[in-house]
Amino acid sequence: MSATNAGRFGSRIEVLDIARGVALLSMLVYHFTWDLEFFGYLPPGYAQVGGWRLFARSIAISFLFLVGVGLFLAHRNGVRWPSFRKRLGQIVAGAAVISLATYLFTPETFVFFGILHLIAVASVLGLAPIRLPFLLNLALAALLIALPLFVSTPLTDPRSLAWLGLSARPPISNDFVPLVPWLAPVLIGIAVAQIAERFDLWARLRRWNGRFGPARHLGVLGQHSLLFYLVHQPVSIGLVAAFAYFVPPDQTAAFDQSCTQTCTDSRDEGFCQRYCGCVRGELENQDLLATLLAGRLDEAQQRTVRQTVDQCSFSSEP
Repeated sequence: MSATNAGRFGSRIEVLDIARGVALLSMLVYHFTWDLEFFGYLPPGYAQVGGWRLFARSIAISFLFLVGVGLFLAHRNGVRWPSFRKRLGQIVAGAAVISLATYLFTPETFVFFGILHLIAVASVLGLAPIRLPFLLNLALAALLIALPLFVSTPLTDPRSLAWLGLSARPPISNDFVPLVPWLAPVLIGIAVAQIAERFDLWARLRRWNGRFGPARHLGVLGQHSLLFYLVHQPVSIGLVAAFAYFVPPDQTAAFDQSCTQTCTDSRDEGFCQRYCGCVRGELENQDLLATLLAGRLDEAQQRTVRQTVDQCSFSSEP
C-alpha cells in the first residue's frame, strides 16, 4: 500500500473515537442512575421513563450508528478476516460474561440479548450491507423501524426467539436490544459512512487528528470501548452497594413517591393516601417492600403483592 493510501485508509479517525468516548461516559451516567434506583435511592422505574428513557435510547442508537460506520471503514475494501474474527470473538465473549453475571445477580431479568449481543450479530450481518448502495441501506433501515408497528406474534415470545424483535410480549430483561428495529441504526451508520466516502469526508476528518486538545482523552477512552463497557458497571454498582451498606436508602420515601405519582394519575389525593399507606404497611409486615423496590420478586411474591394491592384498593374506597 502506498504512503498516500496508508494515510487515507490505515489511520484512525480521532473524531469517531471521541464520539465513542462521549457515548461511553453517557452510558456510565445512565447506568449509575439505574444503580441508584436498583438500591432504592430513586423511585422504582425512575430510569425507565421520561427523559431518562430517551437518554438511554439515544446512547444505544449512537453506539449502533458508530458500529455501522466502523464496519464500513474497516471492511469497505474487503473483509479483513483476522481482525474481524478477533474483534467478533471479544464481543461474543463479552456478551456471554454479561449474560452470566446478570443471571447470577438478577435471574428474573437477566440480559439474554443486550446491546453487546446485538453488536455481535450486527457485525456479521453488516458485512453484506457495506456492499449495497446507500439508498438501499436507508430503505432497509426504514423497513426495520416500521416493521414492529405492523408485525408482532406470540410465536417469538420465548427467549430463544425474542431476540428477533417481533414478540407480542417479550421477556423482561435489564437490557433488551432485539434485532428489529435495532439493526436499523447500524444500517444508517453504514449508509452515512458510504455517503461521507463519496465526498471524501473521512480523509478530511483525518486531517483534524491531534487538534482536539483535552478532548483527545475521550478518544483514548473510545479506543477501549469494550473493556470500558465490561468494567464500568461492576465498579459503579459496587460503589453504590458499598454506600448502601453504610447509608441504607429510605425505602418508605421511595415507595410513597412512586405509589403516589402512579395513583394520582387516576384517583383523588385522599384515596391515594389511604391506598399507598395500606400497601406500604402490608408489604412491610410481610418483609416484601425492599424486595419489591429492588425488582427481585419471585412469582409467588408477585402474587402476594397483587393480592395486597387488590385488598388495599378495595379497603381504601370511602
